[in-house]
Amino acid sequence: MARSSDDTSARPSRSGERRLGELVGQIALVDHHCHGIVRGPLDRAGFESLLCEADAPGRWHGTLFDTQVGLAVRRLCGPVLDLPPDVPADDYLARRAELGSNEVARRLLRGAGISEFFVDTGFRPDRLTTPGELAACAAASAQEIARLEPVAEEVIATHRADDFAEACRDRLTSAAATAIGFKSIAAYRVGLDLAPERPPTDEVVAAATRWAGAIERGGPIRLADETLIRFLIWTAVDLGRPIQFHTGFGDADADLGRCDPLLLAPLLRATAGRGVPIMLLHTYPFHRHAGCLAQVFDHVFVDVGLAVQNVGSRAGQVVAELLELAPFGSVLFSSDGYGLPELFHVSATLFRRALWDFLAAGVEDDAWSERDAERIAHLIAAENARRAYGLDDGGAGRGSLA
Repeated sequence: MARSSDDTSARPSRSGERRLGELVGQIALVDHHCHGIVRGPLDRAGFESLLCEADAPGRWHGTLFDTQVGLAVRRLCGPVLDLPPDVPADDYLARRAELGSNEVARRLLRGAGISEFFVDTGFRPDRLTTPGELAACAAASAQEIARLEPVAEEVIATHRADDFAEACRDRLTSAAATAIGFKSIAAYRVGLDLAPERPPTDEVVAAATRWAGAIERGGPIRLADETLIRFLIWTAVDLGRPIQFHTGFGDADADLGRCDPLLLAPLLRATAGRGVPIMLLHTYPFHRHAGCLAQVFDHVFVDVGLAVQNVGSRAGQVVAELLELAPFGSVLFSSDGYGLPELFHVSATLFRRALWDFLAAGVEDDAWSERDAERIAHLIAAENARRAYGLDDGGAGRGSLA
């Protein structure tokens, strides 16, 4: 029932609002999806190329500092580096060079308040820090997320097509001994409109044979076969680890129309009841779609990780829209930090602000109590991730790097 304008009984007290703000601001986050950071110094072009999904500053758009994320970096990270929040971009980069990349990373990562990182190691591992290096820099712990498609690409380069399936199973079984979960980039390679059935062995062998033949004729070692990707996903399901899926927007290689998480509904039905959490990463601009899926499928978890840093000042609206339907027990924090420690800091800061605004508004509107708001904050910040990835039942010992 809506309360009248003169009903103050449900309004949060100033002390209660302040207590909630302090809680959300200080709570240790579990970052369930991120990457490593680059080693060494960066020039301006190199820095800007890592700010967002654009490859580099372009002729027409101009500097990528003139984006929501570029402005957020200056305003939120500048003070951490002893600079004013409106510091010009060149001055920010000069200070960054003066401090050195290691000190910059230490300040920004530790200032983000992230206690655990789940690190996708399948993209440009030669360029980025390892999970252990990231953990040491942040004074935190880290777990590995094993990406599925590179495993198949390594196998096809060294095995006969007839041995492909068994070799992949062996590699993924070994990965599951240390990795806390798996990730698929099917959205980039074939789209998310995947047939839900487990592919039979003869179809897997035939697909591997076609792929091996194409490679012999000079084709790329890049997995883009729907049958083989489904085989990898079902092999991961059999191993019982949570499986992450890239959904929503990404770089220029992603066909956004094929990245809507609703396309995964048949696969979600097929995997329901298997005891394997499915993580829908990023989801924007389909975050409301993802929220619907999280409500109707108990094993589905969602985040808006990549979006939070990119939408900057609009992060509050995006987070609120995700939380319209998604159960509070299915929402996770993700920075999707990649390359720059600034992205971890920006994501964590904006997410905390968005979550605080959402929860405080609910108390103000008599939608929930202060006690409920505090409990929900703990769920979304860390407890959901710890439960979904099994950290509270012994999973923390699997590949944990402190």
